[in-house]
Amino acid sequence: MAQVPHMSPGPSLSPIPIDDGFLGSTAIFFRVKPGVVLKAPVCRQEDLVIQLRPSVASVFSNEKEILTRLGHHPRITKYLGWQDEFPTGLLFVEASHGSLQSFLDDPDRDMSLSMRKKMCRQATEAIAYIHSRGVIHSDLRPDNFLVHTTDYDLMLCDFGGSTCEEIGIEGETLPDDGFFDPNSDCTTTVATDIFSLGSVLYTIVSGHWPYREPPCGFFTSREEMDEYGSRVNGFFSRGIYPDTKGLYVGEIILRCWNKQYSCANEILRELDALESSASNSEAA
Repeated sequence: MAQVPHMSPGPSLSPIPIDDGFLGSTAIFFRVKPGVVLKAPVCRQEDLVIQLRPSVASVFSNEKEILTRLGHHPRITKYLGWQDEFPTGLLFVEASHGSLQSFLDDPDRDMSLSMRKKMCRQATEAIAYIHSRGVIHSDLRPDNFLVHTTDYDLMLCDFGGSTCEEIGIEGETLPDDGFFDPNSDCTTTVATDIFSLGSVLYTIVSGHWPYREPPCGFFTSREEMDEYGSRVNGFFSRGIYPDTKGLYVGEIILRCWNKQYSCANEILRELDALESSASNSEAA
């Protein structure tokens, strides 16, 4: 949600400069006022006029319901409500430091181990919380975590493809290559998110995706994306994962990939034990 334009909501928004707005896969983000962004289900035509995308309207309806169910939580993007006037959409507090992916890819940023440790815990807290509310995210990756405030806190975002059986929402999204177990079926479960979390934790502590060199933002071409998908799925499908020896939470990452956790709270307990052990070692 970073680098979005400053503009006022309402019908007067019709033609806008092509450089304004941050384009997502199903939406454009607009800054409606300082600190507040609008996620709108619109696209730009060749004449630069923004137009509603009815094909993704159901995704926004689902995301609205799931955000309402999740309510306010420090590890969840701060949802402010629905904007009725055109362009309609979801209103959020703008993350001060953009996505976790862009944060990790910043060559001028020197991330300390303590910051990486905190982010591992906060990413896990986010997953544990949404699962406690019956929500499966289904698309966990660093782009879907936001970095906010001067403390660099993580918030999980983008619930458009999420699933929540309790309120009858069946998402149609699967995680991206590198964050998905190619041996699993196409039904999203708690295990889907936990496998993805393993790759998110790996990215936080290593600085790059599994079997991909940094920076790991957008692919430069479809060919590059397909090549990466073929390579990482080839390894994952044979149970071959990156070497995590010497990495903070390295063993936890491998257990996520090897499906040794039944819930995210088990990971939190292991993080507690790891942090307690480190504190005792320092005190000795």
